[in-house]
Amino acid sequence: MTLPDTDRFRTMLLEERERVVAAIDHLHRENPGSLEDETGELVSGSADNHMGDTATATFDRELDYTLEGNAEAVLTAIDGALRRIEDGTYGTCRVCGREIAPERLEARPWADLCIDDARAQERLD
Repeated sequence: MTLPDTDRFRTMLLEERERVVAAIDHLHRENPGSLEDETGELVSGSADNHMGDTATATFDRELDYTLEGNAEAVLTAIDGALRRIEDGTYGTCRVCGREIAPERLEARPWADLCIDDARAQERLD
């Protein structure tokens, strides 16, 4: 088994972590109140507001919630990869124990499954 260059991957992961945290912070700044606050203002704010405005605000906020959820999942995966670097298991599939292909780690440095087990997991989801 060829050990990955953990120093390089640590740097990649830390840079990606900063980017993801900044994206989550941006979403929080863009949407400081709740969806109910925003749609309530649209409904009660003016007689000129249309149901479409409320629907648009709802859609936009739901999209932001989805983006935030995805970003938080990536952040969790990055933190897990950083822990695996520290404990010496980085680059090893958590299901079968085989080496994760270097190409996969290049594309997705937080990967904890080899491509075969990742595909099997996707079929189950």
